[in-house]
Amino acid sequence: MKLPIILAIDDDQPVLQAIQRDLRQHYRKNYKILATTSAREALETLTELKKKNEDVALFLSDQRMPEMLGVDFLIRARKIYPNAKTVLLTAYSDIEAAIRAINDVQVDYYLNKPWDPPTEKLYPVLDELLNDWQSNYQPPFEGLTLLGYQFSPQTHELKDFLAGNLFPYQWLDFEANPEAQKLAELHAINPRDLPVVLTEDGTVLKQPSMQDVGKQLGLKPTATQSLYDLAIIGAGPAGLAAAVYAGSEGLRTVLIDKRAPGGQAGTSSRIENYLGFPNGLSGAELTRRAITQATRFGVEFLAPQEVISIKPKGQYKHVEFSDGSEVVARSILLSTGVSYHQLDCPGLDRLAGAGVYYGAATTEAYAFKGKPVYVVGGGNSAGQGAMYLSRTASEVYIIIRRPDLTATMSQYLIDQIENTPNIHVLPCTAVAEGLGESHLECLMIEDMNSGERRKVPASALFIFIGTKPYTDWIEVNIIRDTKGFIETGRDLAKYGDYKNFWKLNRDPYLLETCSAGIFAAGDVRAGAMNRVASAVGEGAMAVSFVHKYLAET
Repeated sequence: MKLPIILAIDDDQPVLQAIQRDLRQHYRKNYKILATTSAREALETLTELKKKNEDVALFLSDQRMPEMLGVDFLIRARKIYPNAKTVLLTAYSDIEAAIRAINDVQVDYYLNKPWDPPTEKLYPVLDELLNDWQSNYQPPFEGLTLLGYQFSPQTHELKDFLAGNLFPYQWLDFEANPEAQKLAELHAINPRDLPVVLTEDGTVLKQPSMQDVGKQLGLKPTATQSLYDLAIIGAGPAGLAAAVYAGSEGLRTVLIDKRAPGGQAGTSSRIENYLGFPNGLSGAELTRRAITQATRFGVEFLAPQEVISIKPKGQYKHVEFSDGSEVVARSILLSTGVSYHQLDCPGLDRLAGAGVYYGAATTEAYAFKGKPVYVVGGGNSAGQGAMYLSRTASEVYIIIRRPDLTATMSQYLIDQIENTPNIHVLPCTAVAEGLGESHLECLMIEDMNSGERRKVPASALFIFIGTKPYTDWIEVNIIRDTKGFIETGRDLAKYGDYKNFWKLNRDPYLLETCSAGIFAAGDVRAGAMNRVASAVGEGAMAVSFVHKYLAET
């Protein structure tokens, strides 16, 4: 945690050195001591300290200085740090001016020079003032600050990116939070510049892309090597498990994701059926542990970085990125996962990111504290999202087309939902329309049995329906089923054109595609179980087949 600052100003260098010596001797463990002979320099420094989120606890200023009187300095300094305590250092001839300063401009105290011995004349006074300051002091948030509008798609994208990459950040709504407006004024931010990311060192990123933010925060979108044994595309549970096993077994491995690690599982508020965690764990915690484990084994993680094509050339696969760069790998694992289907209803596309969200329950829940929200979907992700939202929302309504949740959701989640009084399941119901000008305000929902429609107030709609595999970008000859999921292993034999692509004398390995050396694991694979544990198992299993493939080539 950053130490609060005590700032001393005196134009007499020997006196200033004495102040510094006495302050450091008594306060250096709990405060940072700064000192200067120039009041103007001090004022310039204060603005920079404020931008870097530093706090000043106390100003100690000489009264008679050539640039400005101490009282004038303290008045101007307090405009920047209004809660800081102020002490005026005076000669005996200036006592009357010091008393006027206490009465007229609320200077907290004055001290006569010299103050020897400090144990009697300095420390007791400052201790009392600092104790009073500490009683009302709240340490500033240490980390990133995101300023923006709640119902802004670009702001939502940044929130989702920061949360997905496990960067702690403070979110301030420019329209509702006075602190946001103060920060905008301090950093000369125009409302048209929003959203803005402020870093700890005071850097201002205006309307940044995910790549801009990632670069500023130290994420690596560029590979350090030109050749890898294994390139893993997609850092969900399957990709993370493969990275851990590949790295631990000495394979030169690169893990690539276009957004953040964890995939859909990374956004889960609570995974309670994962082996070895009887109390459950969040998707973010599982992701953090896995990334730490993989990097400890030397796996290189590139993000945000988007793969746009794979081009096999002999025994090597060239992986091309959207920024024009590429890496070459001897084998590839496709673990790109799935995304939620778009809900095709009037008004929802227009309000996406402005009250309508796909997933993102953990990212946006607090914004709708005390308000009614709706969840569409009957799977585990929808149930976990509803449970998380129930902590802050006034009411949570789960919209499903089926008569109940039993066919699509784990029983432990059904039991939790039934025992949560502010969650209500609306069976045989569908969303018909989203209503609102700049953001979602109401929903039109339809009873599927009677066809009756009714309008209900809704602050937010969280959609967890269906799964669409992220395979549209793949141009290489890889067989996919009618829904776009990648076929592997023995299932390839049912396709008549399979032998047009597969030219080896052996059959494909269990998780191998029809392109030798390219494997698939997790939710993107046809026939996958859509569970975190099964994805982790497939990722680990894929590495064993990678070893076999590399041994034969």
